[in-house]
Amino acid sequence: MRASRSIPVETRLAASRTTTAPSWVNSAVSGKHLATYRRALLLWYDEHCRDLPWRETRDPYRIWLSEIMLQQTRVAAVLDHYRIFLERFPNVQALAAASEEAVLAAWSGLGYYRRARMLHQTAQHIAKQHGGRFPRNSEALLALPGIGRYTAAAIASIAFAEPVAVVDGNVERVLQRLIGINLTMPQIWQHAQALLADSRPGDFNQAMMELGATVCAPRRPRCPECPVRKWCVTERSNHGPNRTITMERRASSPGKTSIPGKERQVRKEIWCMLSHRNGHIRLLQRPGKASLMPGMWELPQSSEPPRPWPGSAHWRSFRHSITVTDYTVHVVRNTPLPDAPSAAKGKWVAIDRLPEIPVTGLTRKILKASGII
Repeated sequence: MRASRSIPVETRLAASRTTTAPSWVNSAVSGKHLATYRRALLLWYDEHCRDLPWRETRDPYRIWLSEIMLQQTRVAAVLDHYRIFLERFPNVQALAAASEEAVLAAWSGLGYYRRARMLHQTAQHIAKQHGGRFPRNSEALLALPGIGRYTAAAIASIAFAEPVAVVDGNVERVLQRLIGINLTMPQIWQHAQALLADSRPGDFNQAMMELGATVCAPRRPRCPECPVRKWCVTERSNHGPNRTITMERRASSPGKTSIPGKERQVRKEIWCMLSHRNGHIRLLQRPGKASLMPGMWELPQSSEPPRPWPGSAHWRSFRHSITVTDYTVHVVRNTPLPDAPSAAKGKWVAIDRLPEIPVTGLTRKILKASGII
């Protein structure tokens, strides 16, 4: 559904309140130019926005869920999880009443499981302290556990039409390029608020994010397609052969310096044991106090190969990444691993119960490749 379908034409084309921008806002997008800028961006968004399920609703629960799922996760990876999660937990009361294990099971495959735990805790707080109703303004939303400034503003503007701006990585990049100078985060939030179209704050915020995600990309921005390029200082001042390089430099956040090796990927090898019999899989549960994926279920694994190495036991190898670590994963069938936890600590889990328990993404990948699930 396009953003404009439920919005009258006269509302879509109207300029927002003619808020006067502070003096430090780029003069190319201030005063009389603000209304034109806002109109151009909203018209572009109405025509070109991606059809995403969370844009078809003003339900604060569904908007909140989408925002949490989209943190550090690609849109394509979220779509199916969003649908399945809502089928199991259609509202905040259902989510609050569920067990943590059921929530983690529905989240399985999205990664960053702390998000799911915090989502569950926040739902319980809303159910208990607010009668299952979301607060209707960003200040009250920000007071909820697990909801930060960005998420509070996103829910308030999209669900309740509060004229409050949002800033994510995409919006930050758009503003850095638009203004053409390095900005601090407080300045970025101020610029975002000054540009906001108060008549359609939710759509305007999503338009800014959509612009950064689809046009004003980090490395190869598609400037000729940008609906607000005539106001962009970086685009106007950058017509030479080093255009892309300058774009990338100005898209970086001010005050941040790279630390050599800090984001360098670490490479590791691990071995996993796949044991399957009578409709059951042997799984181990990670300790509840583990620093990574506590309480999740996984195949027994080791940092060392079986010794002696029975070549016939090796089934296949995978590539798998978790944060800054790239794993080469070797899967062996029914072969004990040297330093894996004792098989006695594991459990034979019925395959038809797997959707009900939280399984690690790697284990789910292996079981899918093997045709077990």
